[in-house]
Amino acid sequence: MSKIDFSTPLYALAPLAGYTDLPFRSVVKKFGVDLTVSEMISSNALVHKSKKTHRMLEKAKSEDPYSIQIAGSDLEVIRQAVEIINAKEGVSCIDLNCGCPAPKVVNNLQGSSLLTDLPQMGKVIETIKKYSAKEYTSVKMRLGFNEKNHIEIAKVAEAAGADFIAVHGRTRAGRYKAPVDYDAIKQIKESVSIPVIANGDIDSPQKAKWVLEYTGADGIMIGRAAVGKPWIFRQIKEGMNEVSSQLVKEVVLEHFDQMVAYYDKYGAIMFRKNLHSYSKAGYQGASAFRDTINRMEDPKEMREVIERFFSQKFLHEEV
Repeated sequence: MSKIDFSTPLYALAPLAGYTDLPFRSVVKKFGVDLTVSEMISSNALVHKSKKTHRMLEKAKSEDPYSIQIAGSDLEVIRQAVEIINAKEGVSCIDLNCGCPAPKVVNNLQGSSLLTDLPQMGKVIETIKKYSAKEYTSVKMRLGFNEKNHIEIAKVAEAAGADFIAVHGRTRAGRYKAPVDYDAIKQIKESVSIPVIANGDIDSPQKAKWVLEYTGADGIMIGRAAVGKPWIFRQIKEGMNEVSSQLVKEVVLEHFDQMVAYYDKYGAIMFRKNLHSYSKAGYQGASAFRDTINRMEDPKEMREVIERFFSQKFLHEEV
């Protein structure tokens, strides 16, 4: 199992509910992302042996190092969840979600609502650290719940034993719309001695470079920008600028095939939302294509339509 290496900037795929499942992570992994993280997993659902939740622990062979993110605040439930994860091979890290803004998560003192009870947050991290057989314990945090108290949060995480933290540069109140506060990420980096990963609105190689330089962070984490552009990690690491329509077609078809292989027929229906993102790259007839696939369910027919649509060149591409 690979170490999580911070000797050079670490590039991580952020966990995104409904998107960063095994098929998507395995596609992104081909483009050089260093660390992949499971979708957020409810510790309650894990302990109550939900089949669907247990399946979310699975990883692709290529995912190494691999982190599993859990949410929860009940120490006994957290302990049991950690022991379930301990039995899984090939997991490098257990990550605690202290950032999810979704009301159904927040209302159960999970996700970002842990930021309203820092003593409890610290106890949860200590519990993971104590019972985990995995090499790393990490925390994904926001800058605060309603107000920013980011340095205090980061210091609690460090004192409780977190090996590194990933910081989404917004408060819970800021959801995904407020401007990202890179100054706050920089302040966190200056106030703790563990590695800090910067997260929030990093959507291009230029932005990635700037965020690393400005904040002094040890790595960056990208979520939403990778959904329609899984190749963004290669663009950042290798300076690859434009992607060809041929590459996009190959990626889309591979991702589609992986979805169907993993989820069976339902994978094709689930893939519609991904096609909405992929088709934004500059194609003729994109909205008509989206209307068509929204009504399709048969994987074979859908694949033919996808292949035909993505065989065209971008509108801006030199033919």
